[in-house]
Amino acid sequence: MKTRIMKAVLPWLSLPEDNPRSKFTPITDISRVEDIPEQVVTGLEEVTDSFSFKANEYYLDLINWDDPDDPIRRLIVPNPAEMDGWGEYDASDEASNTRIQGLQHKYPETALFLVTDNCTGFCRYCFRKRLFLAQADEVTRDYSAVYSYITAHPEINDVILSGGDPLSMSTRRLGGILKNLAAIPHVKTVRIGSKTPAYNPMRLGGDTELQRILSDFTAHSGKTLYLIAHFDHPRELTDIALEELAMYRDCGLVVLNQCPILRGINDDAATLSELYNKLHAAGVAPYYAFQGRPVRGNEQYLVPITEAYKIFHDAVKDLTGLAKRARYVMSHSSGKIEILGVDEKHIYMRYHRAKNPKNRERFMIFDRDDSAFWL
Repeated sequence: MKTRIMKAVLPWLSLPEDNPRSKFTPITDISRVEDIPEQVVTGLEEVTDSFSFKANEYYLDLINWDDPDDPIRRLIVPNPAEMDGWGEYDASDEASNTRIQGLQHKYPETALFLVTDNCTGFCRYCFRKRLFLAQADEVTRDYSAVYSYITAHPEINDVILSGGDPLSMSTRRLGGILKNLAAIPHVKTVRIGSKTPAYNPMRLGGDTELQRILSDFTAHSGKTLYLIAHFDHPRELTDIALEELAMYRDCGLVVLNQCPILRGINDDAATLSELYNKLHAAGVAPYYAFQGRPVRGNEQYLVPITEAYKIFHDAVKDLTGLAKRARYVMSHSSGKIEILGVDEKHIYMRYHRAKNPKNRERFMIFDRDDSAFWL
């Protein structure tokens, strides 16, 4: 007998009767994906040996398997092009911002806390795929030194929980992190960066203890808790995903969304505009549209800056003001750089956040290069 998600847990969630809990069980062996021919699976073994595969039945069901260029397929299914030697594992030089194992401190007010090297699903274009390599050691299992560092730096008022995906952790462990951060007076905001709402939109809905922990934090900690969701394509915003996002909001979280502009996934204005409109209708504000980072194996996903700018500009130009709040930015080693405009001769940029204080709000003009992906 199949185990089904109990309706009593979520009396308002219209979960299809044929959507058992096993739909969200991780699949890490690509040969178990029946829609991928055996000969194709054999050709992907080298890829998955280097960059692991992880998905679930729910997410794979979003794919139109009759379309070899399906955007969801491109997002989650390995591709031999990932083995190209182009790019760097740490394209934004995060190593230079690492103060202790598991914590980066690039900007004075913000600490980036790598809480896990696990994810609910493995995006093929991941910019931190280095964390999932066998020799990786950037994530710590003992968080005490991280709490001590944040406590000793009163300028830190904003902590980003990242990884990996914090919502792939056990509820107990995530709850412990929130409890410890709640006890640090100068921390005013905590962000949970996660694609789990896209990969498993029952993570919160199926866990009453997580609901309690999040609601308690937002109601009693005196701090603001953000969910920075990661939806790349409007097809990911299924009814159950939209209901899950509403539940995070009901628990008191402010919900935003960020995503990169990716070749073959959302690299046209109509798709990006639809994504932003659906997010806005769900009460989720678009936050950042990222220029893809030149990470090892990711060249196939990158869109040149001038092309990506036009896609972004065309996508937002007709949106309501609340829906067009996203900024098109590059997470460069020197800071977060906003791409402001492009004309026939130049590309215009400004530091939105700068690692070097001398660069704060600095305006920059570059000669136009339609083949450039990065600075």
